[in-house]
Amino acid sequence: MKKIGLFVITLICCLSLNAQAREYYQLKIYSFETEAQQQTTDNYLKNAFLPTLKRLGIENVGVFKPHPTDEGTPKQTYVLVPFKSIVEFGLLDNTLASDKVHQEAGKAYLEAPHDKPPYKRIESIFMKAFVDMPQMEPSKLDGPRENRIYELRSYEAATENLYRKKVNMFNAGGEVKLFDRLDFNAVFYAEVLSGANTPNLMYMTTHTDMETRDANWEAFFGSPEWEKLKVIPKYQNTVSRNDTRLLYPTEYSDY
Repeated sequence: MKKIGLFVITLICCLSLNAQAREYYQLKIYSFETEAQQQTTDNYLKNAFLPTLKRLGIENVGVFKPHPTDEGTPKQTYVLVPFKSIVEFGLLDNTLASDKVHQEAGKAYLEAPHDKPPYKRIESIFMKAFVDMPQMEPSKLDGPRENRIYELRSYEAATENLYRKKVNMFNAGGEVKLFDRLDFNAVFYAEVLSGANTPNLMYMTTHTDMETRDANWEAFFGSPEWEKLKVIPKYQNTVSRNDTRLLYPTEYSDY
């Protein structure tokens, strides 16, 4: 009986830990030179990549594009994929390569010739979810997708030590809780493990439209929590560069 009781306790503990396990995210940023490249990649993502991920049990895949601001708006597509573990991430490429349904549905993209590539380049960023938000929360916004603001931010730091302090500011410092109180509808907060701009963290908040986004940030900067947090000595000079990208979800994105 004691052994059975111990087994049950151990199982419950393991399930509890698993429920709070920190996810991993891959953010792939496709850059294009032509509209034709964008269309080929869109068709692949919509008809081959996302359906295959769903068959593999990988849900909540986000696909986004930059909000057009002027003629200089970059031709890009952002794909955010959540993983339960590094192992799941590591196995994905080989699984896709051996999946016959995926290969057939994505043939135009996967077998594109060298002189007609479906993109210019792909940037891949690999991340681990914050302690205070260990799992993704797909946005529940239901307004017109083209009006939604999905704000992707990258906070770079001058050193690894300063980067860790900024991560601490979000978690122990209460910045995540403040965003939550003000209804920023965060999708994720994450430490960047591998990417072009390390050391840095990234996070995504979502807003119904630009007016709501601007009002939310005004409330954030005017909040008593931020007034106290921003003057704490250990959090000074923790961000050397803030890269902000305003995106909207494609019609085939999961959210």
